[in-house]
Amino acid sequence: MSLSAVASPQPVAELYREHHGWLHGWLRRKLGCTYQAADLAQDTFVQALLAPSLDEIREPRAWLTTVARRIMANHLRRKELERAYLDAIASHPEPLAPGPEERALITEALCEIDALLAGLPARARQAFLLSQVEGLTYAEIARRLGVSLSMVKKYMLRATLHLAGIVKP
Repeated sequence: MSLSAVASPQPVAELYREHHGWLHGWLRRKLGCTYQAADLAQDTFVQALLAPSLDEIREPRAWLTTVARRIMANHLRRKELERAYLDAIASHPEPLAPGPEERALITEALCEIDALLAGLPARARQAFLLSQVEGLTYAEIARRLGVSLSMVKKYMLRATLHLAGIVKP
């Protein structure tokens, strides 16, 4: 990203001065944790620094709320994935359980996979997961989803092309 694509620090500083306290309070009420609220408020203002132009924003609190909601949703989704992963490895014997660094890398990879899959239509995502995670055949997926075998093939092709970056959903 070039420096010309980044907002000038002056409007961001003004936005921060005028709205940081309000945004932090709003996030604290939503999250119930002042520390998480502080982190997400900072992430929101980092996004403001990356915005092409803050001059066009007519309703700064509405804009900040929109950005903060997206960041909060990503944060909560990541925490949910991390919790599910930790629950899954909790059943492994201690020597087989990955260490903290490996868990962090796996959690990051799961978040990236989740973000990729989120770009797919629900049925294509479900068919892909049934195939790749549960190991079902296309015929079994068709029965489970109540669709034809040819539809499952279309879902899988769409998912494969999307994940390969060849087509958008």
